[in-house]
Amino acid sequence: MHTDTDRCVRAVRSKDARFDGWFFTAVLTTGIYCRPSCPVVPPRAENMRFYPSAAAAQHAGFRACKRCRPDASPGSPQWNERADLVARAMRLIADGCVDRDGVPGLAARLGYSTRQVERQLLAELGAGPLALARAQRAQTARLLIETSALPMADVAFAAGFASIRTFNDTVREVFALSPSELRRRAARSRPAATTGALSLRLPYRAPLCPDNLFGHLAATAVPGVEEWRDGAYRRTLRLPYGRGVVTLRPGPGHIACRLALTDLRDLTVAISRSRRLLDLDADPVAVDDLLRTDPVLAPLVDKAPGRRVPSTADAAEFAVRAVLGQQVSTAAARTHAGRLVLAFGESVEDPEGGLTHLFPEPEALAALDPGQLALPRTRRATLIALVRALAAGDITLGAGSDWEEARALLTTLPGVGPWTVETIAMRALGDPDAFLPTDLGLRRAARASGLPATPAALTAAAGAWRPWRAYAVQYLWATDDHPINRLPAA
Repeated sequence: MHTDTDRCVRAVRSKDARFDGWFFTAVLTTGIYCRPSCPVVPPRAENMRFYPSAAAAQHAGFRACKRCRPDASPGSPQWNERADLVARAMRLIADGCVDRDGVPGLAARLGYSTRQVERQLLAELGAGPLALARAQRAQTARLLIETSALPMADVAFAAGFASIRTFNDTVREVFALSPSELRRRAARSRPAATTGALSLRLPYRAPLCPDNLFGHLAATAVPGVEEWRDGAYRRTLRLPYGRGVVTLRPGPGHIACRLALTDLRDLTVAISRSRRLLDLDADPVAVDDLLRTDPVLAPLVDKAPGRRVPSTADAAEFAVRAVLGQQVSTAAARTHAGRLVLAFGESVEDPEGGLTHLFPEPEALAALDPGQLALPRTRRATLIALVRALAAGDITLGAGSDWEEARALLTTLPGVGPWTVETIAMRALGDPDAFLPTDLGLRRAARASGLPATPAALTAAAGAWRPWRAYAVQYLWATDDHPINRLPAA
C-alpha cells in the first residue's frame, strides 16, 4: 500500500487508525516517522515519504515519533494472511528466529538461500532480515526500559543486543533519546515494575469482539496448562530460553498482558505468540466488509463485528489436542489432554494462580505406550503417528510453515481427515481461509441460517467468503448457545 501515495496521504490527513501497521509516514522536515493516525498536524504532502515497515523508515535515517510511537503499532495483517516467502519470513522474525539462529538459520527454516530471502524482503519491505530484527530488538528494549526496573545492561542482554554500546547507539538512533531518558520519560506517567513480571498493553485494530475469542480459549482450556481466572485467560508458555506464564485480559482499545518469564530474552517471542494467540494483527474492517456482502452473514457481522480466530501459543500442542478432540465433546477433549499433561508434562510454579504444567512436547509423547491412552484404538494410532512425525521433524508446524505443504503431510497420517487438517490449519497454522465443511456445529449453524448444510454445497457457497472463510466460521459458530461463544464470567 505504501506505493499508493494519494491513498496514504488521505489516510494520514484523516488520522485513520485502521492503517496503522500497513505503512509508516516519514516527514522530511523533522526526520521522524509516524503512524498514519498520529495526532500531530499532518505535514504537507510533498514532505511525506511512505515506508512499508518501521525497519525501512529507520534504515532510511528517520527516528520514531515520541508521541504516536509507531514502532509499537499493530503489525501488518499481511503477515498472517499470506503464505508466501516474505510472510513466512516475517512470522519467523517475529518469533525471534534471526536473533537465535541468524539469517542463515532463517533461510534454512524457509528452504531458500540467504541471498534469496534478503532480496525478497528488501524488495517488498525496504529492509533486510537483520534490519527487521534490529527494529524488533529496539521495540523490545523500549518495553523493558519503560515497564521494568532492570539495570540497562540486563535490558540490553534480554532484548538481544550483542553489546551495551550497540544497545545505547540503537536506542538513541531509533528513539532520539538515551535509554535513561526513555526511562525517566516513562516514569512521569507510570511507575516501573519492580517484580519479575512485566505488564504491557497489546494494541489491535478495532473493532474486537472478545466473546468467542476468550470464550473459546476458556471453554477448551486444558487443566494445569490454561485457566480463566479473575476475568483473564492465563496459560503456561514453553519458550526458546525458558518458561513463562502469560495473563491476557480484554481492555478498552487494548489487551492487558502480564508476562512472568524465567528468562527475559524470551520477551519478544512471548509477545509475538500472545498476539498470534489472540489474532491481534488481523484487519477486522477488511474481513467484515467482505463478509457483509453475503446477506446471510451481514446481520451476524453487524451484531458483533470484529470477531477474531482464536489461535494457539504452540502449534504442535494444538495438533495433539485436535486429534484428541476428534468426534468427542469439548469436555471429553479437555479430559484426555489433562491426563497427558499430568503424565508427561513438565511441572511449573505459578504463585499467582492454578497453573501447574507445560504441555508435553512431541518428544515426550513419542515414546509412550499406546495402551496407556484411554482412547479408541484407531485414535491411539493416529496420535502416536502424529507425535512421532512431529518429534522426528517429518512434519513441522509453526510460524514459518508452508500451509499447503503442512496440509499435505498431515493427510498422510492414519486417521487424519479433512476436519482435523483444517482445524489445525485454522488454529495452529493461522490460515485465515481454513474451512471445516464437515464440522457438525458449522453445518447445524448453516442449516439454521438458511445456507446449504451438505459439505460440498456449503463449500461452494463459501467461495464468496474467500480469503476469510475461517472468520465466517466464527460468525456462524456464534449463532449456537455454547460456552465457546460467551465471554466467561469473571
